[in-house]
Amino acid sequence: MSTATVIPLIDRSRPAVQPPAQRAADSALAQTRTARGWSQLQVIQALVRLADHWGWPVASQTSLKVQLSRWENGANPGPTYQVLLCAVLRATPADLGFEPSARPAAPSPGDDVAALAGRVQALETLVVQLSAQLSAVVA
Repeated sequence: MSTATVIPLIDRSRPAVQPPAQRAADSALAQTRTARGWSQLQVIQALVRLADHWGWPVASQTSLKVQLSRWENGANPGPTYQVLLCAVLRATPADLGFEPSARPAAPSPGDDVAALAGRVQALETLVVQLSAQLSAVVA
């Protein structure tokens, strides 16, 4: 029988060197997260819980881990995730460094009034229709 050779797991001839600490990206999203004292996992779990509460479909936690890392390193999340991140971190899109999406030109004040009047009329019509349906069901 041969004798087994034992190889030590630690080379005591060289001092142990601590690996460099991982630091968060310098993005506004990463800074906001770390300022709250949250890990990426905590943000992901909060995103999933909030999306579930609102009934919004989101990616799996594993996928969100990758996505959050990308977002913290400069990628812009889609509108759904921007809303969720803003709600979870209690911040505005600007606070989190999200680039503004392309928006149509601002309407003139007259357009706002006309649009609002149209919405009010549509709501009044809906109330009348619902009242009529309710009266028919109760009768």
